[in-house]
Amino acid sequence: MLTKIAKMEKLGGFRLRLRFSDGSGGEHDFSAMVAEPGPMMEPLRAEAYFNRVFLEFGAPTWPNGFDIDPEWLRRNMAAAGELTPVAAE
Repeated sequence: MLTKIAKMEKLGGFRLRLRFSDGSGGEHDFSAMVAEPGPMMEPLRAEAYFNRVFLEFGAPTWPNGFDIDPEWLRRNMAAAGELTPVAAE
């Protein structure tokens, strides 16, 4: 089964609270990501633009077309100790 993001909440700054389709979830700070060089990252450095994030096919996506693979994000959050099991809603 493909991992998708089932729910996303904006927390301010460059932080999002995410719940994945496997029931895990957590908070992630994207500050380091948006500081990376490149034309796709440049608009995301503005907090107002970063907060225009939406889910498209279960992936965080921005109006400029930049998106993040949910499985990659889940693995990185797990490695950073940011994931916890989430109770069913």
